Amino acid sequence: MKKHLWFIAVCLIAFVAGYSINSKAISDTGYRVAVVDVQSLISKSSEVNALKADQQKKLDAMKATVDKARQEISKETDPVKIAQLEEKYRNEINNQKVALDNEYNTKLMQIDSNIKSIVVEKAKGLKYNLVLPKNMVLFGGDDITAEVAKSVK
Repeated sequence: MKKHLWFIAVCLIAFVAGYSINSKAISDTGYRVAVVDVQSLISKSSEVNALKADQQKKLDAMKATVDKARQEISKETDPVKIAQLEEKYRNEINNQKVALDNEYNTKLMQIDSNIKSIVVEKAKGLKYNLVLPKNMVLFGGDDITAEVAKSVK
């Protein structure tokens, strides 16, 4: 009977020790999480601000084309020529808009890619395992926005 009690005690001690070691191994992963305020990085980026200024200049040029078209059309009295002018300027403005949108989206994607690579580089350098956008995190994580902002143009 004593052998059975000793056996049960040893099994119980082994179980508790094994459970404690496993719990410690799972809870002590050393996983580090960072958060980045992406909106702040974008608003402070000189590349984004330059892109916005360039976009505004091109939109002003499109507006000038529209004004020119209105003036020419208002001077014309022949309905056939008015229709031709409208078609000509409609195509010209549509082509300008498509080119403008494509160029803007391409440059914006390049800037976004650049910012993402900077975030990844900084996070690896600071030994973080996971980086999340700050607006999606309710609690926790180390804010590394300031460190990343130093490297963003």
